[in-house]
Amino acid sequence: MEFRKITYDNVDELLALSVQESQKSFVASNKDSLVDAYIALSTGHVAQPFGIYQKGQPVGFVMFGYHTLGDTDDPEIASGNYCLWRFMIDKDCQGRGLGKRALAMALDYVGNLPFGPAEYCWTSYEPENLRAKRLYTQAGFQENGQYCGEELVAAVQLSSKSAGFPAHFE
Repeated sequence: MEFRKITYDNVDELLALSVQESQKSFVASNKDSLVDAYIALSTGHVAQPFGIYQKGQPVGFVMFGYHTLGDTDDPEIASGNYCLWRFMIDKDCQGRGLGKRALAMALDYVGNLPFGPAEYCWTSYEPENLRAKRLYTQAGFQENGQYCGEELVAAVQLSSKSAGFPAHFE
């Protein structure tokens, strides 16, 4: 499994990925995510989107942020920390452990502190999205009582060597 930068050569195949119909209210489309990345970057903020590939085939999308966006919805933990801003596995690829592997890779990526120092990586999800909550909890994320808009915020502490996700998570 690998993360690939988004280019003219792969953008269409990544835009074609989608979650299950029952998940669409929980996950922004990859098109919307790329628009958000453009806006963040054009206003001086950090956004790093990648395609998730397994054996050369696109299976998902991940996007990282760093620090705040200056938005009123930014939770307190956003300041000086990494955000797993978007994360999805295509509907045809779910149920094979790819989400766990990609999330472990995502935590390794931010554990290397690519945009600057941080203590935490945080994400947010709808309270009704029990599947996401279970995945993030298994990776070591813990809800911290904060909200990003109406979404619950969960965070995992980063270490200097790796993101520190539990070994059993792999």
